[in-house]
Amino acid sequence: MQLRYAMTGLVVTLALAGCQRTAYDYNSSPNAGPAPLTAQPVPSVQGGQLPPVNNSQFPAAPASTAPMPGAQSGAMAANALDVTKESMVGSWRVNGSCDMFLTLTNLGSGSRGGTRGCVGELTAMGSWEVAGKQVLLKDRSGNQLGSVYKTADNRFEGQTSTGQQISLSR
Repeated sequence: MQLRYAMTGLVVTLALAGCQRTAYDYNSSPNAGPAPLTAQPVPSVQGGQLPPVNNSQFPAAPASTAPMPGAQSGAMAANALDVTKESMVGSWRVNGSCDMFLTLTNLGSGSRGGTRGCVGELTAMGSWEVAGKQVLLKDRSGNQLGSVYKTADNRFEGQTSTGQQISLSR
């Protein structure tokens, strides 16, 4: 029994010994703070006129976002239903074979969009925007790839700039 009390006392003593404060005591030496750092030299700033801009190092401006002439028939444009940007957001099935995703995240003059599993021009799609009753599909540089018109609830018809038919549905 005595050994049991001795072991308990030893364990308590060791536990209390481990609880000592090991942090720095700031009151023990009030004048002994860390030494200040020395300043590093900084080079002087130069001023002057910048050289003229060399326009050849910038890409050409994107093509106009106006509707492509002859891309859509006049009958389709005249019979098109009203479309809002908010109604376009989400996932669309393209020609029944691939997917198009449209968001409201700004990208240039339009909103971010993209495709998965598509072939042809639509693989380069990077943005989109609503212009009147049509939805313009653009590449990552802002050039128009094609356009579609709303023909029914959750259905759009149109074509790319090369004449490939596009059908969007949900």
